[in-house]
Amino acid sequence: MTLKDELNQMHQNILEKIPELAAQFDADTEQLVQSGAGTGGPSVGDTAPDFELPDQLGRTITSAELRSKGPLVVSFYRGFWCPYCNLELHALQQCLPQITELGATLVAISPQLPDESLNTVEKNELTFTVLSDVGNAVASRYGLVFAVSEHLRPSYIDLGIDLPTFNGTETFELPVPGTFVIDSDAAILAAFANADYKQRMEPEAILEALSKAKNG
Repeated sequence: MTLKDELNQMHQNILEKIPELAAQFDADTEQLVQSGAGTGGPSVGDTAPDFELPDQLGRTITSAELRSKGPLVVSFYRGFWCPYCNLELHALQQCLPQITELGATLVAISPQLPDESLNTVEKNELTFTVLSDVGNAVASRYGLVFAVSEHLRPSYIDLGIDLPTFNGTETFELPVPGTFVIDSDAAILAAFANADYKQRMEPEAILEALSKAKNG
């Protein structure tokens, strides 16, 4: 089963459990897509913005240092509270050995505080690095940031998704889910960003981009 199949299956399950609220989220997501959110970031051939962020243990990680070891795969996700993100993180964990075999490093980035990033790592049993982009400064440089609609914010809170507490800000901003495969010279080899949070880059596409880079 592909990641897309798993994401679609999850969405159907959610639609069955909370049909009215899910439909409301879907309608808002469609408006976000139509607004062009997430489409203004770097694309294939562009130079990827560098970053310096704390990992789940508070250690400072720089993209330049990671790229010195080889290609870099960067996946922006919304938070540990997002079931679609957790599915994607699980899929990335599953293909981590192949990513490593191709000489690349994988990191995931969210706007959560480091403690919540640690929660993500433990919940999903991840063995790759998870970084905290509090305030979405890096996600903004990748053209991914949007603000959750004001009319949806109470629904987030009702669902237990307390973004101000999880993210340490009052902005209700999130990144559009996006994945970037970056060569050691910072050139972007593959890019995916979609304001529809049910859409993610397939792990196979990541591996294909890394294989092409390795084989010249």
